[in-house]
Amino acid sequence: MKTSLPLWQRCRSLVCEQVWPKLCQLWNNPQDSWMDWVSVGNSVVIVTLTATALVVVLRELGWTESLELLIYDELTQWRAIAELDDRLLIVGVTEEDIQAQQRYPLSDETIYELLQKLEAHEPRVIGLDIYRDIPQNPGREELMAYLQGEDNRTVTVCQLSRGEDDIGVPPPPEVPNSHLGFADVVIDEDGVIRRSLLWGKPFPSSQCQVKQAFSLQLTRHYLRDENIDARTSEGTLMLGSVPLERLQPNTGGYQGVDAEGYQILLKYHSPDRVAPKVTLTDVLQENVDPSWIRDRIILIGVTAPSLNDFFYTPYSGGQETNHQMAGVEIHAQMISQLLNAALDGQPLMSTWSDRVEILWILGWAAVGAVLSWKIPRPLGLSGSLAIAVLGLAGCSWGFFQASVWVPLFSPVLGLFISSGGVLGYRSYQTEKVQQQMARRVKQQEEDLRLLQTFLEAQTQAQNSTQLEPSENTKALTQTDIDAEEDCTQIAPENPEEWTQPMSLLGGRYHITKVLGAGGFGQTYLAQDIQRPRHPICVIKHLRPVQTEGNFFQVAQRLFKTEAEILEILGEHDRIPQLFAYFEEYQEFYLVEEYIEGSSLSDEVGEDRRLEVERVIELMLDLLQVLTFVHQYQVIHRDIKPSNIIRRQSDRRLCLIDFGAVKQFSPQLDEETERFTVAIGTKGYAAPEQLMGQPRLCSDIYSVGMIAIHALTGITPQKLRQDWSSGSAVWHHLVEDKVSVELMDVLDKMVAYHFRDRYPSAVEAIEALKTIHQ
Repeated sequence: MKTSLPLWQRCRSLVCEQVWPKLCQLWNNPQDSWMDWVSVGNSVVIVTLTATALVVVLRELGWTESLELLIYDELTQWRAIAELDDRLLIVGVTEEDIQAQQRYPLSDETIYELLQKLEAHEPRVIGLDIYRDIPQNPGREELMAYLQGEDNRTVTVCQLSRGEDDIGVPPPPEVPNSHLGFADVVIDEDGVIRRSLLWGKPFPSSQCQVKQAFSLQLTRHYLRDENIDARTSEGTLMLGSVPLERLQPNTGGYQGVDAEGYQILLKYHSPDRVAPKVTLTDVLQENVDPSWIRDRIILIGVTAPSLNDFFYTPYSGGQETNHQMAGVEIHAQMISQLLNAALDGQPLMSTWSDRVEILWILGWAAVGAVLSWKIPRPLGLSGSLAIAVLGLAGCSWGFFQASVWVPLFSPVLGLFISSGGVLGYRSYQTEKVQQQMARRVKQQEEDLRLLQTFLEAQTQAQNSTQLEPSENTKALTQTDIDAEEDCTQIAPENPEEWTQPMSLLGGRYHITKVLGAGGFGQTYLAQDIQRPRHPICVIKHLRPVQTEGNFFQVAQRLFKTEAEILEILGEHDRIPQLFAYFEEYQEFYLVEEYIEGSSLSDEVGEDRRLEVERVIELMLDLLQVLTFVHQYQVIHRDIKPSNIIRRQSDRRLCLIDFGAVKQFSPQLDEETERFTVAIGTKGYAAPEQLMGQPRLCSDIYSVGMIAIHALTGITPQKLRQDWSSGSAVWHHLVEDKVSVELMDVLDKMVAYHFRDRYPSAVEAIEALKTIHQ
């Protein structure tokens, strides 16, 4: 007869037999089965979490920092050495230079002579990494007059104070802050420079009250001609659109490091030569190729070992000699890093967030735990762990090559701690089993003795009975634990920009047609409803990329400058007049005169040739306008047929679309011009303009190419170039119609090198008038 069991016993039986036998074992005998259940189900998880927590604590205490930094140095040494950065030139003051000058510090006269000789070859900016706070006569007055000028190209240094009672090293007196930078470098506790301080906060007691680093100042001066500047956006320093990731106290292998100011990781260029080097004597004796100086950043600093301006770098440990690097070369490394990021798109050294690094450590700790649990044999486990370490090192090296510093020692430590933890736990389990077996053996012996005593008490007439110990063992079954991961997704803040619908721009301009997109964004035709008969005008609309912070302030300033230029240029009767400019909803608008007529591209086209006289008149017309434009040192930079309108009223040629003009500062001499960003149309734009270095004669080149297009009926892009001179080959197409004199004039207008062209529109006009007479 089957007995009915209570409900709770039936439930337990169902669970034990069909759902989770190991849980039933724990239920029946919790003291003996708890550790077995843990080992089967959760030992790997528990050991992994414990190892990760331990490593994180050790990291927070700073115990892993020194080894992580040593690994960082090794990875830096393994990285391929980059080519010399030809945007820089280092002028080193060597022991031989000091002997030649017979003194140190160098005299102000020597420094002034050095700067003047460099200036003669048109560098973009000069960095003087030599303190000039104390007069070193002779030549003090001349040097100070030069350094105090707003138009000089030189940035000098001072030194921040290191505490409330330290005054630092002051800069030369009355030098503008725009030409000053602090020369301080950040040295780790082991004496190695791995960080770059870009922005600092001077102590009130410091006589050096400069906030920007020497390297950042030089970089800003160099990038200014590329229309790139440093700005802050939501607490992040930006070089144009490139963010410079700020180093935090806990960044990569650093834990609790002093991250005062704005610091970034220094991505070294090479161990010994970041840029070409020359000596002070080489420059003074003019033994340097001028092309090494022109348009470069020139760094002047001490490289003489006796002056002890040397520092340890990540390369020091791997060098057999020259374990230290000169301070001026450290600054060159910093500048090269910033230029590579801003101009070449090379990533700066970055790190993961603390959360991601902890997950990285957790993952490798889990690998160690699983390997130790699955591979009990010591030899097999050792080989597996070695492969895991090599894989981890390979991953770290791959990330480092991609400019991401990933911790290596911490995950290796987690890997071995978790592996050792599981091994220890397995040893514990083995010992526990042995202890259990010993208890069982002891119990068996006691039972045997007890039986013997019992048997002796029995009468011999009774049949002896044999007690056979039996042991019910249950197979150890691994349980599956479903781990529920609580993931919280944080949505990035991306508020939509609110724009109020507008019926009229500026309360008076009604848009009638969208002409297209250009340098200013969109261009419209509009009617001015506040003027009689609602005349048509052209509106250029600029939408800034960002509408807050320094970017917007710079955009406002540039917009205002642009409007001021257009207003001046509009005084010429063949350049559109500027009617108004305004800002609305943080967007900018320029209102210009609408010139009614037809584009010159309707006259100059494919297989359409103009008469020689007509082409000469066309060039004279355009060059006359350029004479007016160039007197303000303004370069149009996009002269092409579609930007030339033949006005309907008088059939004169008008030059439009000055949306990308730039106004230059007064020149130091006739050959010196500042460089601007590359804007133009291929074929009509001069070679130097396409390289981002337009000059006044670049516009003359464009007029000459339009003339050649009009004479040949072939667009400039389709003309063959002479392999030796780089100039267009076109004479054979018009030999029967164009005189040799006109060919010579046009060849000079479109010469490949700007020095071979007419230096001004006036001279080109005179040459054409000689032919036209």
